[in-house]
Amino acid sequence: MIIQPIDLLQQDKVIAEVQRYIEMASSLYKKRFNTIDVVFNLRGRAAGIYRVYFKRDWLKTKQQQIRFNPWLFAKYPEDSWQNTIPHEVAHYIADCLYGLDKIKPHGKEWQAVMLDFGAEPTVRADYDLSGIPVRQTRRYQYQCACRQVELSHYRHKKIQQGLQVYQCRDCYQPLSLVDVG
Repeated sequence: MIIQPIDLLQQDKVIAEVQRYIEMASSLYKKRFNTIDVVFNLRGRAAGIYRVYFKRDWLKTKQQQIRFNPWLFAKYPEDSWQNTIPHEVAHYIADCLYGLDKIKPHGKEWQAVMLDFGAEPTVRADYDLSGIPVRQTRRYQYQCACRQVELSHYRHKKIQQGLQVYQCRDCYQPLSLVDVG
């Protein structure tokens, strides 16, 4: 059975819940937090991601965004509401309060925000992905002196372009592509 992603009306409800948590944080910490950009373009294993990036302009404007996986929200609605939404908003609030460069991703600051939200401060990532589109990437066989390993298409490309050399963690020999011809 193919899972359909949540629709625009459901997405609006998720965005409203994100805003509710932000308002709760404003009340709890006596500090105003801006509305954050929320998008539903995440695929694969992750239910949500808080990310910070910089716009490509001369001001180097910091952008904050929460990305949600609309297929996992559709397949696991209760878990998404109880865990994923507060989890990602807690990352945003912890970033605003402490700065991401000063804290661990799921460290004590993030855990404290989760507890203040009344949510369990645990990391969940073990979803059954049947019926959900997952990006498949090609794997390449490489070898060293002691074994064979699989590398992702991304790492393979870096090696082929001469931009990176990977070595075995055990024997420290460089990895070379296995000739499958």
